[in-house]
This record gives sequence, C-alpha cells and structure tokens, in this order.
Amino acid sequence: MTTRRRWLIAAGATAVLVAIGLVVFAQDEGRLPSFLRRDTTWQAMQGRGTWRVGLDPSFPPFEMLDQEGRPVGYDVDLAQALAKTWGMEAEIVAVGFDSLPDTLKAGKIDSIVSAYPFDERLTQDFAFSAPYFDAGVRLAVRVGSPIATIADLSGRRVGVEWGSVGDMLGRQMQRDGVDVTLVPLETPADLLEALASQQEVDAILIDNVALRQAQGAGRQIVAVDEPLESVPYVIVMPRRATELHRNLEASLKLLQAEGHLGNLESAWFSDQQTSGGLP
Repeated sequence: MTTRRRWLIAAGATAVLVAIGLVVFAQDEGRLPSFLRRDTTWQAMQGRGTWRVGLDPSFPPFEMLDQEGRPVGYDVDLAQALAKTWGMEAEIVAVGFDSLPDTLKAGKIDSIVSAYPFDERLTQDFAFSAPYFDAGVRLAVRVGSPIATIADLSGRRVGVEWGSVGDMLGRQMQRDGVDVTLVPLETPADLLEALASQQEVDAILIDNVALRQAQGAGRQIVAVDEPLESVPYVIVMPRRATELHRNLEASLKLLQAEGHLGNLESAWFSDQQTSGGLP
C-alpha cells in the first residue's frame, strides 16, 4: 500500500470520527451544523397533517372573532392558504399577544401568524419569514392634492396623533429643516376627519393599517412617497425549524406571484371587513 493511499484512508477515517463526534457531543441540536439538524417542527406537522398557528383574535381586520366565536381575519385566511400549499390544514390556537413567544417556545404552537412585527431581540430563539404586510407610518393626503413628496410639505399643516410614532417623525422632519406646522390630534379617526375637512390640515402622518381601513371604508385619501418608517408583519417560527422556514418562504412567494396576498388585503380592508375575507 502506497504512502498516499494510507494517507487518504487515514484522512477518511478522521472525517468519519469528526462527524460522529459532532453528533455525540453536540447533543443540543442548536450547536450542530445546519446539515446535521432535524426540523422536528416540520416532522410533527407532517405527522399531524396540521399547522398549529397562534394568534391573538383582538386586532381586526387581521384577527378577530366572528358572531359564532370563531377566529377570522386576514391572518386566518393567510394561514389557511399557506397550509393548503403543503397539503395541510391550519389549526388556529387563540393566545394572548404577549404570551405568543412563550407559547411557541414551549412547543404548543408551530408558528405565530398574528400581525406580529419583526423583533430583532427574538432572533436568538426564533426565525422570521419575509414581510407580508407593512404597517409603517405613511404620509397621506386627499385625492387630487398637489403634495406628492415630503419636500412638498414646506409651509403646510400636517396632522399627527399626539405622542405616536407619526408625531415623533413629524418632529424629526422639523429638526431636519422641513418648514412644516404639526397639528397634534387625539386619535387616527381625528386625523382622518381633519384631513377630510380640507381646512385643518393639508396632510397627515398615519399608520398603514388605519390608512388602509379608511380607504376600504371609502375615504378619498392616498399615501404618497415612501413609508417614513417600516413596521413589517412577519410569521414567527422556531429557529431550528429550517424545513418549515424554507417551505414557508416558497409558499409566500407563490401566493404573492398569484396575487393572493393582494386579494387578501382588498378583501379584509374593505367596508365588509368584519364579515368576510375571501369567498
């Protein structure tokens, strides 16, 4: 046997021992290389044929209870559509919003689909999908307004909800040199009324959820320019659920390409939002 062949055999044996050692000594799967990890969440889902989704049914139109006490809403329809692409059913589990991460960590649900904003502090334990909705602050004006960008606000009056992120962003505009007068109001409804009056304010800073609800109810207002601050809603899953994550991303892209996400938004942000979603 040549020296080269002996070296190759020894190297191969060493590689095998290293792989075995990784499995034996790294009992916590979080310490294993990704190619050696098993996605037990996805395996359990396949065994049950269901995707257990946690949500807090108190945030319409994303999640709420219908007259019979059943969870309905944008997120419920989204979860059902995603599960369908995997040949599964979505099993909706009602959980208080603040308890959702602990419930997921305890393995009582497989994912959170509950208008959940991306939270970098949770990345040590959880993985996040791509955003499916952005609830960030928008600059909104009446249809036909000459205001098309933040630069057009010079000399204008802008309504903000007192103490909100929009209020903070408006003050930042002033610090950045934009000649704008802020008009603080109590609620998003007050902002919308002030804008409709065509006297109190020329534009408003409002979160995209309230804006889309107002548009669905027939308000003649539009968002202009880019969001002033992004608040992406994402789906949360265990960090080790790599197969679930991969399948979830593929299915979200599919629903986006097929126009399903747009249809969901149109359905649940209409004036019929409390009674129905997609037919």
